[in-house]
Amino acid sequence: MVGGICGTLGVYIILRGMSYIGHGMSHAVFGGAVVSYIININLYIGAALWGFLSAFLINEISRRNKIKADAAIGVVTTAGFAVGVLLISTTRSFTRNFEAMLFGNILGITDQDLLMIVGASAVTVLFVLLAHKRLMFTLFDKETAKTYGVKVELVELMFSLVLATVVIASMSAIGVTLLAATIVAPAISARMLTNNFQKMIIASATIGSITAFAGMYASFYLDSASGATIVLFGAAAFGISALYAFFKRKYHMHSHAGLVHAHPHTHTAEHRHEHKL
Repeated sequence: MVGGICGTLGVYIILRGMSYIGHGMSHAVFGGAVVSYIININLYIGAALWGFLSAFLINEISRRNKIKADAAIGVVTTAGFAVGVLLISTTRSFTRNFEAMLFGNILGITDQDLLMIVGASAVTVLFVLLAHKRLMFTLFDKETAKTYGVKVELVELMFSLVLATVVIASMSAIGVTLLAATIVAPAISARMLTNNFQKMIIASATIGSITAFAGMYASFYLDSASGATIVLFGAAAFGISALYAFFKRKYHMHSHAGLVHAHPHTHTAEHRHEHKL
């Protein structure tokens, strides 16, 4: 579920050119989680409040000031992570408790964590289905979307809040330091395979699910960190996709009268193909 929902949101993120937001948001919620631990409240409450506040601040700063979103992400989210590190360094008695949150520990998943993952998955699917057209309009042509009455700022804020929810739900399984790759890797792998948006969503969610599943089981047999192993499987998927895209560009494959064949895709002045059966 974590791999699937991260892969789904990752498509929107890479097409918006905001790959850094996944990395930043995962770091931001860490500070809230540490504060929750110190004041002895539920970890998810602090992480959620911190993540939602960070998402709101990023949108407001980039909208009201002449600052691009990536700069706002860099300042707000890094500050949140720094707060968590500062509190851990001054109260060393519970340092080990946050190792799983930083690097992921599939064996540390509780029933509460699982319910959170299920809830985040449901929210993500519902949001994508209900706001699909508005998301696409905002993604590809923000100014025209405003002209047609789409509340672009609200759509972007809602997307950031949903992303924060997914990050919070995934941090125990993957780890905040590795979560960004889980969001981006399936999406860029899918982008290598197709230019069709719908197919890209399906491919990214599928790649995310498969790499998470394979990485989880491999970590059991290798006795390795689950988060790191899942991320490495995601990187391998990207490598395979990039290799496929390279050969697809180099060798143009199509069919004539049911006969499939391939030939080198060379460019001449008139862009002619030489067909070799």
